Amino acid sequence: MHERVGKLEAAGVITGYRAVVDPAAVGLGVTALVGVIESDSVDETGIEEALAAMPEVEDCWRVAGSEGYLLKVRVTDIPALETAISALNRIRGVARTRTTVVLSTKWEGRHGGEG
Repeated sequence: MHERVGKLEAAGVITGYRAVVDPAAVGLGVTALVGVIESDSVDETGIEEALAAMPEVEDCWRVAGSEGYLLKVRVTDIPALETAISALNRIRGVARTRTTVVLSTKWEGRHGGEG
């Protein structure tokens, strides 16, 4: 088994390991999904670097549709979410954002071990 896992790691099938932490237990009680609408003259690299520099952005997906990116943002509370959204809107190339606040999580990380 260990040899097979080693081969999967070497082949790039297994890309890493992670600890699953309860966000609320570490003070991150608010989760939001934020769609980022880009301006017409957009520099993807600049936006992606700015998003990567924000610790509040836990996940970032490039998506099809009117939004260019969909983000999972975790923060301590609603004022912190407001601050994060303001910071997102100040990124060069971001025209506007659309935010959905998560009320409760039914499951998450389904392929990460549970569910």
